[in-house]
Amino acid sequence: MTARILQPKGWTPPRGYSNGVSASGRLIFVSGMIGWDASATLVARDLVGQAAQALRNIVAVLAEDGARPEHVVRLTWYVTDRAAYLQGAEALGAAYREVMGRHFPAMSVVEVSALMERDALVEIEATAVVP
Repeated sequence: MTARILQPKGWTPPRGYSNGVSASGRLIFVSGMIGWDASATLVARDLVGQAAQALRNIVAVLAEDGARPEHVVRLTWYVTDRAAYLQGAEALGAAYREVMGRHFPAMSVVEVSALMERDALVEIEATAVVP
């Protein structure tokens, strides 16, 4: 994959994501993943545990087409509690790096009133570009 981080001159570098990514290659679109396992059972009741599992689910879907975490160019996170996301930022960052490594794509986080799975606290969508 040919990818380039887009960072305008003079802008403060973002923490944990990129402002933009330019890439070329084969596209993979991963639907919203939540923190459940292969049997559709939520693995945790907390945001960090659910986010880590959602990221592992993204990695598993990517692997089906030979893609890896470093091929991800965009993530969109939907969280049901903005305050919990901000309070858990350090632990979320550690869980993210454990699953995704030190690869930081373009990312958005949006607070929503609820997700379709009643006890889900986070849902994450991904777009990847594979060489």
